[in-house]
Amino acid sequence: MQALILVLNKVELLEDILAAMSKAGVSGATILDSQGMGSAIVSGKQDVPMFGSLKAFFDREHPYNKTLFTIVENEEKLQNAIDAIISVAGRLENANEGLMFTVPVGQVIGLRKTD
Repeated sequence: MQALILVLNKVELLEDILAAMSKAGVSGATILDSQGMGSAIVSGKQDVPMFGSLKAFFDREHPYNKTLFTIVENEEKLQNAIDAIISVAGRLENANEGLMFTVPVGQVIGLRKTD
């Protein structure tokens, strides 16, 4: 089992990503409102010159993002989910697009089987 985590800065893509993941066989996910460290530092330290100069770098129309995570039972479904996200959001290679990664999961308690 793997946990698939997506930090999505382009929050306008969230609904399309969820639809694509559903088509790929992902039956559930948890979505959290989140904020990156740089954005949080800049918003709290605008009076400090160094942070003020970084403000333009971190300023976006939406300084917050969405963090989505799901548990995927097998490698095939994991790759399908990753491909579904990439089909909507791209490869997340540019600044301020997002980040996606996986983490091995040893045990899950409370997860219902969907197969």
